[in-house]
Amino acid sequence: MVARAKELIPLLRERARKTEELRRLPPETERDLHDRGLFRILQPTRVGGSEFDYVALVDCADALGQGDASVAWNFANLASHHWMLGMFAPEAQDTVWNENPGTLIASSFVFPAGRARRAEGGYLLNGHWPFSSGVESCEWNMLASIIETDDEADGIEYRLFLLNRRDYRINDTWNATGLGGTGSNDVQVTDVFVPQHMTIAVSDLTGGPTPGSAVNPNALYALPVFSLFPYVLSGVGLGNAQACLDDYVEIARHRASTYNRAKLGDMQTTQIKIAEASAKIDAARLIMRTNCIEVLADVRHGHVPNIAAKTKLRRDGAFSVNLCTDAVSLLFTASGARSLFTSGALQRQFRDAHAVNSHLAFNFDAAGTNYGRVALGLPSENLTL
Repeated sequence: MVARAKELIPLLRERARKTEELRRLPPETERDLHDRGLFRILQPTRVGGSEFDYVALVDCADALGQGDASVAWNFANLASHHWMLGMFAPEAQDTVWNENPGTLIASSFVFPAGRARRAEGGYLLNGHWPFSSGVESCEWNMLASIIETDDEADGIEYRLFLLNRRDYRINDTWNATGLGGTGSNDVQVTDVFVPQHMTIAVSDLTGGPTPGSAVNPNALYALPVFSLFPYVLSGVGLGNAQACLDDYVEIARHRASTYNRAKLGDMQTTQIKIAEASAKIDAARLIMRTNCIEVLADVRHGHVPNIAAKTKLRRDGAFSVNLCTDAVSLLFTASGARSLFTSGALQRQFRDAHAVNSHLAFNFDAAGTNYGRVALGLPSENLTL
């Protein structure tokens, strides 16, 4: 699958400008991802998916990100939802996959954006969610909500709701300086009834058996979802940074300075920047892959990560993407005025790197604070862990 993703890199680069202009994935790019089975890498084999280990999400996003970060972002988002659906009740899985096992599912996991109240047999859902990436390509959507209650003693409950496209409205809001081709529009829901089996409590996704385990016994579907949330998208920043480095090295091999005609590759400053950027990218890749591999191995042995391990996963996810962003910023600055031309890829890689980094999952202040709290014996502030 990684090889299939890498085959697309030249095509994705050719289409990058068109993708940004469309503000969503071009139909031919969606078709390429479908035809190669990439959207289904984490889907259960019982419905025709590949059911690969979780690290495949990082590896394939890394490969696609070397072509276009917007494509990698939508791929990773939408592929991860097949994985998450595998944890829902079997009836929900059948509702979606019996109709079309290759269907795409969007999401918005902004819990405060939704309000749901219990009703007979399910919930009544309302809300307005931002950042539903790739939503125009999808027939379904996973929307996060807080459950409203009249009794404060009930505490706060977070829950995910699976809705068909006919039950929500898409608002065209996505005009962004980075990840411009992801079509991350708003979604609005008004008084929609969602049956109980089409929802799942976040407390069922913290690691260990899930409602879907009866039909999907692989440890893949017993991973702690929101502890691993950064790694859904971290490969995007990784691939984008790798492409930026590769492009910079190629240019430095052949380009001479505009002012003194000195060959850039002969300059010590160029050599040092290549070393620093590549070290950051290699370190980021090692952190991402190691964490994904180790947590799945632990769950296979029946060990659900404790809260300290979960906050470390979040810390490392943010830190590793920050390393990638630092590498891109370093190379952008080193490239001088030529990096500003829209005819080149570097300005897009710079914009996309910072757009990736703006996601809350990669905010090191937030992830680091929570890690530090738990390390000091204080309770975690992240209610999804």
